[in-house]
Amino acid sequence: MDQIISALIFPCLLVILFARITYNRYVALLLMIILIAASAKLGYTSSYWLIVIDAFSMTIGFILATYMLNRLKKRGSDF
Repeated sequence: MDQIISALIFPCLLVILFARITYNRYVALLLMIILIAASAKLGYTSSYWLIVIDAFSMTIGFILATYMLNRLKKRGSDF
C-alpha cells in the first residue's frame, strides 16, 4: 500500500521539482524516466502495476510542470 501511494505522489512532485530546477519539462521527464528505469532494474519495483502508476503520475507531473513553466513565462520572471 505504501508503494502505491508513493508511486502516485513522488514521481509527480519530482517532475515538477526537476522542471523548476532545469526550466525544461522534457529534461525533467527524462530524469524521472531514468530514475524509474533504474529502480525497476534494481528490483525496487515489485510489479508492472507500480510502473503504470509511476507513468500516470509522471504524466500528471508533466502537465502541471507545463502549466507552471507557461505561467512563469507569462509573468516574466527570470526564465
